[in-house]
Amino acid sequence: MMTSKELFLETLKKDGKPERLLKQYEGCTFFPPNPANNFVRGNRHQGMEPMQDRFGTWILWPEGIIAAMPHVTNDNKVIDDICEWKNQLQIPDILKETDDPALWEPFQKRAKEIKDAGELYMAFMPTGVFERLHFLMGFEDMLMNFLLEEDDMMELTEEIGKYRTTLAKMIVDYLEPDVMLTHDDWGSKQSLFVSPDTWREFIKPQYVEQYKYMKDHGVIIMHHSDSFLEPIVEDMVDLGIDIWQGALPQNDIPKLQKQLEGRMVLMGGIDAAVVDREDSTPEEIRANTREACEKYAPGGHFIPCITYGAPGCLFPQADPNINAEIDAYNMEHFGIC
Repeated sequence: MMTSKELFLETLKKDGKPERLLKQYEGCTFFPPNPANNFVRGNRHQGMEPMQDRFGTWILWPEGIIAAMPHVTNDNKVIDDICEWKNQLQIPDILKETDDPALWEPFQKRAKEIKDAGELYMAFMPTGVFERLHFLMGFEDMLMNFLLEEDDMMELTEEIGKYRTTLAKMIVDYLEPDVMLTHDDWGSKQSLFVSPDTWREFIKPQYVEQYKYMKDHGVIIMHHSDSFLEPIVEDMVDLGIDIWQGALPQNDIPKLQKQLEGRMVLMGGIDAAVVDREDSTPEEIRANTREACEKYAPGGHFIPCITYGAPGCLFPQADPNINAEIDAYNMEHFGIC
């Protein structure tokens, strides 16, 4: 019988023959902190006082709210005039502040422990290029600036891309992860946030170097975007993305599986809006999970998973019922779980 690590790696192979479906993030151990992330993001926790990250964006996480969120208003936006962005933004110098081997030693130790235990170590790169843009100026300004101030917007986007490439190289060089879970939400449930051409002009180029560096160092790229991304899936393959995590069921997943022919694994299909509610019932959760397995498993290169970009649902009844239903499907179809 395959170990969960072997099963994960087999699922990624174009001609792989996994013995059963994986259960969400099974096979990987997610260990997100590192000195660079910690320096830029700060100590976030529920009930904290409003704080600014190192880019200057205000972050809120009030008591009783399920996650931290950026809080960008007309009064506190970091960039209120894109033509003045060089004067208004100080991009964190993570090389100066965190490129000290001693800072990374505790994280290297934990990474080694994960690997020695037979799991794949998954590192974390939050807040992608597109997300960082609207963290700095708000969504409306960002969209207008793409249209009206292309030159300044391109310069800013390229600088954010360079910062993120530096972050990628530091994590890869110091921690040698097996998998990198990297975030950038590029759309809503119905469409991309910008046209495919705009995305290809501004956003895609910023990922070329950082994702190539990961690939050149043997890192599996898991890109999270719980979005409708059908128009750019070939671009995602072109960037070297191995797993699209967050593949919403609003995408035509069976069509994409036929189109991709194993060139990229689709991970998701379980609708968080249905299964991860305070009042969701075990029957609802299991029915939605079963539907995803029945519809998408036959197409191959699919991992049933909640569409969130990290392990763990928000409400305690969700994960146990999701995993139990995947176990039941595996036992029925493969004789193992």
